[in-house]
Amino acid sequence: MINKSIPREEYPRPQFERAEWLNLNGEWNFKFDKENNGEKEKWYKKFDAEKKIIVPFTYETKASGIEEEEFCPHIWYQKKITIPSEYEGKEIVLHFQAADYKTKLWVNGRFVGERKGGQIAFSFNITDYLEETKELDIVVKNEDSQSCFQPRGKQRWLDQSYECWYVQTTGIWQTVWLEFLNDTHIHAVKITPDIDSESVEFVYEVGGNIDSSYVLKTSISFKGLPIKTFDQVVSRPNLTIKTNIASEFHHWRVAHWSPQSPNLYDVTFTLLKNGEVIDLVKTYFGMRKISIENGNVMLNNIPIYQKLILDQGYWEESHLTPPSEEAILEDIDKTFAMGFNGVRKHMKVEDQRYLYWADKKGLLVWSEMAATYEFSDEAVQNFTEEWMEVVKQHYNHPSIIVWTPFNESWGVKNIFTDRKQQKFTEGIYHLTKAIDSMRPVIVNDGWEHTVSDIITLHDYVEYGDEFLNRYKDKEKVVNNEIAFNKHKHAMAQGYEYKGQPIIISEYGGIAFNSEKGWGYGNQVKNEEDFLKRYESITQGIKDTPYISGFCYTQITDVQQEINGLLNEDRTPKVDMNKIKEINSK
Repeated sequence: MINKSIPREEYPRPQFERAEWLNLNGEWNFKFDKENNGEKEKWYKKFDAEKKIIVPFTYETKASGIEEEEFCPHIWYQKKITIPSEYEGKEIVLHFQAADYKTKLWVNGRFVGERKGGQIAFSFNITDYLEETKELDIVVKNEDSQSCFQPRGKQRWLDQSYECWYVQTTGIWQTVWLEFLNDTHIHAVKITPDIDSESVEFVYEVGGNIDSSYVLKTSISFKGLPIKTFDQVVSRPNLTIKTNIASEFHHWRVAHWSPQSPNLYDVTFTLLKNGEVIDLVKTYFGMRKISIENGNVMLNNIPIYQKLILDQGYWEESHLTPPSEEAILEDIDKTFAMGFNGVRKHMKVEDQRYLYWADKKGLLVWSEMAATYEFSDEAVQNFTEEWMEVVKQHYNHPSIIVWTPFNESWGVKNIFTDRKQQKFTEGIYHLTKAIDSMRPVIVNDGWEHTVSDIITLHDYVEYGDEFLNRYKDKEKVVNNEIAFNKHKHAMAQGYEYKGQPIIISEYGGIAFNSEKGWGYGNQVKNEEDFLKRYESITQGIKDTPYISGFCYTQITDVQQEINGLLNEDRTPKVDMNKIKEINSK
C-alpha cells in the first residue's frame, strides 16, 4: 500500500517484498526531552506535542521541518493510526529501517521493547498491543549520546562541527512502516550464488508454528522466463537447498551479474498450508563471484580494475537520509557519467533502496561500517553486535563486493602495535567470514593492516610524478620501508604482506579556492588547474603496475568539506565528461 502524499513512499526493503504493508513516514508529533523527564512523567501515556516532525528526516535537518542542530540526547515521537480492516487477524510488525541510536517503543501506553544500533534495520511484533478500536498509539523514544564508544561514523561528538565531522544524526532517519503477516511466515532467506557450479543456495528461515502441512515453493525466473520451480515440505524452521539454474534460455546457460551486464534473477517464495497461500515474498539475486587471485580482485573469474569514488551519502537538506528515490538515482547516474564503476560508501551503511538500484544498474559497492572513536570493552561489544547485523541484512546484494569494517585506525588508534586492538580486528575479520565467505574483507582501510584481504592505502599526494616516485618499489611499500600520510605504514607490526591486491582507496580531495571549508593539499583556481592535477595523480596511480584500483575523494561536498566533484546540491563543479575521459584512459 503506497500513500503518495508522504516522503520516501517506495517500498523500503526491496530484497524481501510483500504486498501487505503500510508506510508511516510523514508527519509525527515530536518533543525534545533535554532533562530526560519523559519516562518519569509517562509521556507514553499522555503525549503533549511541542512540535511536528516529518519522518524519516531527523530534527537537525531542514527536511524535518525543525532544523535545530543543537544536540539533544533524548527525543520523542508519537503517531496514532488505525489498522485497515483488511488486515484483521494478521500479525502486526512495526519496522524501523534505521534510528540512531537506542530506540524504545510504547504502543497504547504499554512498553514493547528497545533496540540499539544506528545503522541497522530492526522490528517489533506489536500484535498483542492492538485494542478493540483497531487504533495504535505509537510512542517512540530515541536516546543518543556523544560517546566515542558508540559507532557514529562522521557524526560529531562535540557541540560544533570540525574538519571531517559533521552535524549529528539523532533519532529516526530511515523509513518507518508496518507489515501484516500470518503467524507462520517466511522470516528470511539467505541467497548465495555459485557461478562455477551454475547453482544457487537458499537458506530459509520460517517463523511460527510449522508441521507437515506446510510447503515452501521457490520460483526462479529471468526476464519473465521461468527458469526453475521446486517445492519442499517445511520439516523444520531452517532449511537449505542448493539448486542448479543452468538454462537454455540464455546463450551462456547462466546470466552473470557485472557492471556491464547487471543481470538479476527474480524469485518468488510462496508458503502454502494444505495448498492455501499463507505468505508470498518477492526478491532477486545476481549470479556473480568475487575472488582474489595472483594479487588481483576477480569478478566472475576475470580481473577487474576498480575505479571508485568515495561517497558519504549526505544531502544538504536531509543529511544522511536520501531525500527521495530520484536523489538516489541521480547520484548513481552521475557516478557512472564521470567514468567510475563503483563507490566506497564511507562511514555509513546505506539505505537499502540505494543498494537496490546499485544492484539494478551494476554499481560496485564497498560497504563500510560507521566507526567508534575510542577502544574499550564497551566499544568492542557495540561495534561487533551492530556489524554482524549489517553483514546479515545486506548479504544478498550482488552490488556489495567488499566489506570494510574499519577505516584509518578509527576506534583502534594504537593498532600499529597494540595486540588487543589487532586481535579485535582479526576477530571482526573472522566473524565476517563466518557469515560471508564470498567477499573480501578490508581490515583497517588506509594503512596499518592486520589480516586484510586487500591492502588499501590513503595518500593525498598532489601530482603523479611524486606518486610514481614514492610507489616505484612495491617491496618497500609493503614492507613498511615507505611511510606516507603522516608517517603511516601499510602493515601493522607483526603482520606481513602476503600477496594481496593493492588499491589506493583514498586520494585527490581537490578543492577550489574558497573562504569556506577545506580540501586536501593546495586549492586550485579554476577548472583547467583542477583537471590538470586530477589527470596527473589519477594517471600516476594507473601507471603503477601493481596497483589494481583507486577511489577518488569524493563525489560531493559535505557541509564544511568542499572537495567534491559535485556541489552539495549535485551541480557539477567541472565538466563530468572530462572526468570520464581521464578515468577511461
